[in-house]
Amino acid sequence: MTIRLYDTSARQIRDFSPLQPGCVSIYLCGATVQAAPHIGHIRSGLNFDIMRRWFEYRGLEVTFVRNVTDIDDKIIAKSAEQGRPWWAIGYENERAFNDGYRALGCLPPTYEPRATGHITEMVEMMRGLIERGHAYEAEGNVYFAVASFPAYLELSNQELDNLLQPSGEGETGKRDPRDFAMWKAAKPGEPSWETPWGLGRPGWHLECSAMAHKYLGSAFDIHGGGLDLIFPHHDNEIAQAKAYGDEFARYWVHNAWVTMSGEKMSKSLGNSVLVSEMVKRWRPIVLRYYLGTPHYRSMIEYSEEALREAESAFARIEGFAQRVTELAGGAVEPAGEVPPAFAEAMDDDLGVPQALAVVHTTVRQGNSALAADDKDEAVARLAEVRAMLGVLGLDPLDPQWAGGSDHGQDLHGVVDTLVRMVLDQREAARARKDWPTADAIRDQLGQSGLVIEDGPQGPRWSLGAR
Repeated sequence: MTIRLYDTSARQIRDFSPLQPGCVSIYLCGATVQAAPHIGHIRSGLNFDIMRRWFEYRGLEVTFVRNVTDIDDKIIAKSAEQGRPWWAIGYENERAFNDGYRALGCLPPTYEPRATGHITEMVEMMRGLIERGHAYEAEGNVYFAVASFPAYLELSNQELDNLLQPSGEGETGKRDPRDFAMWKAAKPGEPSWETPWGLGRPGWHLECSAMAHKYLGSAFDIHGGGLDLIFPHHDNEIAQAKAYGDEFARYWVHNAWVTMSGEKMSKSLGNSVLVSEMVKRWRPIVLRYYLGTPHYRSMIEYSEEALREAESAFARIEGFAQRVTELAGGAVEPAGEVPPAFAEAMDDDLGVPQALAVVHTTVRQGNSALAADDKDEAVARLAEVRAMLGVLGLDPLDPQWAGGSDHGQDLHGVVDTLVRMVLDQREAARARKDWPTADAIRDQLGQSGLVIEDGPQGPRWSLGAR
């Protein structure tokens, strides 16, 4: 077994070899909590959730760190705009992000550190960089001297002479305009912390370098994030960490965006789709299918039509699972191993689209077995399907998705009782050959979003596509 991943730093797919045999360490740039998440934000967490699940399926122990940036220029700006404490805005949106991850079935990280809880580690890193000649203090700010680090920009493959470094307000005293801020001097009314260089607050890039070092040590396996973070964030993380003496990340993995009208989904563009609103309109497992089944390096162009197609595709899988479960008269446990073709696809740079094709092929084989009244074959195929979907976090029979709460179970039972009453009326109409009435009942149920299927065991209902 060899897992292969596309490494942004090498610009090619590489065999993955962990630093410590049997273990994988992953650092993922998490949320900057200035606002509630849209589905583009959650895609990154979901893609790396699938990566984590695959490593664990392959028998590797995963340490997964996803940080929270709870102090940032945008959070401070929102605080001034809304007249609310910066920490209240951050905490409220941090909870919204966690609600979004949870709703879409993402496993909780091993550690989820907040930037503001690691000021001591940041000061220690800045002190070390200043001592080594890679950083300097100016007017209460601390800057990284990019010219002191020859490998700067190797990740984004830019030329230093052509660099236009983003700068924030108040970043004064730079020796070189391309230098970036690690620490920002305090401004009146803004949050600040005491350091040897005066009151101030951390820069975004320093936060991740310090927290990755804290939780994963001087070297770890994989650093992840969205494509938009390659420059300046990840270039600057690398410069800080390696100049400090860390080996840092050995593989860099980046997910693509969710776009609308060809543009990256962004609140600043006014084209975001909040997770909290989407889960009211679409089942969370359908949203996971929609966001998680394209390849992580492929752009997803958002549209209602694409979501409906995802809903229909998942309904075919779910319907098969429900029919076989009914035929078996109880739960069908997942197989101990996924089919070889599925494993081969997942090992090859997390090829979820190819792996999903194996799922659908297996569902078709299972449906053929159902049509032939071959119970054993149908059950065997469902066991394989459950094993594959479990790896993707999409098993509709998992308690998380199958009405795991008492309220969900009760609600399903109530709906089932009501639908059964209507179906009994339809069956009575069919028995007396009153076809117009039977057809009218079926059509009315269809308009309500229910799909009625007639089978050897009688009619059954399921939720249909929108």
